[in-house]
Amino acid sequence: MADITVRPMADTDADRVLAIYQVGLDAGNASFEVTAPTWAAFDAARLTGHRFVAVDRDGGVVGWIAVSPTSTRAVYAGVVEHSVYVDPAAQGRGVARLLLDALITSTEAAGIWTIQSGIFPENTASLTLHERAGFRVIGVRERVGRHHDRWRDVVLLERRSPVIT
Repeated sequence: MADITVRPMADTDADRVLAIYQVGLDAGNASFEVTAPTWAAFDAARLTGHRFVAVDRDGGVVGWIAVSPTSTRAVYAGVVEHSVYVDPAAQGRGVARLLLDALITSTEAAGIWTIQSGIFPENTASLTLHERAGFRVIGVRERVGRHHDRWRDVVLLERRSPVIT
């Protein structure tokens, strides 16, 4: 993966990040959302210290990862929910794993002890990625929401930091 590097996400990445997000949404197995938000909404909903992009050797953004707080309650300050999206042209090259590793490093450095995610069971590549990165399945929310006129299940995963006790 010498041709891919990870760096903090910047406002100048907005167009590319949202374009990759929309491509993932259009594929149908990434989220209940169907339209990527505006940059202002994206920016407001995600913690600034834990947003990264993967860039190719030409500096082009090929993937991103970011977290949102799961709750405003102080007791959950160390729990976040993340999303990771990779441009289809860059999939299968380890981009998502690089992004996930960067996220784990940054969240642990900040005292965050749990990263969680909800993944459609049909998204087997994402489930495999997360399990290899130390996430565990904690349950399945069956028929939790409708997406494109059909009920969808969501697999809940979490990674507990082994270094934050």
